[in-house]
Amino acid sequence: MNKKEYQWVIQNRKVLLDFCSKIDEKDFNRRIDGFGFQSMKETLVHVADCYHAWIGSFILQKTTKPITPKEFVIHVSLNDIKQRFEQADATVNEFFKTYSEQMDVPIQQPIPWRATTKIISMTPRKLLMHTITHEYHHKGQIVSMARIMGYEPPNTDILGADD
Repeated sequence: MNKKEYQWVIQNRKVLLDFCSKIDEKDFNRRIDGFGFQSMKETLVHVADCYHAWIGSFILQKTTKPITPKEFVIHVSLNDIKQRFEQADATVNEFFKTYSEQMDVPIQQPIPWRATTKIISMTPRKLLMHTITHEYHHKGQIVSMARIMGYEPPNTDILGADD
């Protein structure tokens, strides 16, 4: 994964977020059983938090509290979510500047936002891929939620991204 490929992720996310801006707010917040995070909003907050956690906290050590408390999610707007992703993108850009030559050098440390002191070992490349595949997994869930509610989502596939 490099910066150009990550730009495709950003393009696809924009398509999804633009689609979400057309969804009735009641539906955007609607909880649907059978999904880990049961609303589109909760899922998007979780995805952005993953970037802030693994890239911003574990790798770059920018924060020890990258996860949004559940009781705060209700107050988050779609514009807040877009800002969180812009911050995540800035974090990923910093990651590329800092780790482009060290992508496969393991980082060994505890997970900063967890109470445990257990040391884990992960490479920056693996954590970047985790955050991206994690986003795409949940993007599919969001699209499924929208379909369940009767919306017709646009193509959010990476193959639809401009070169």
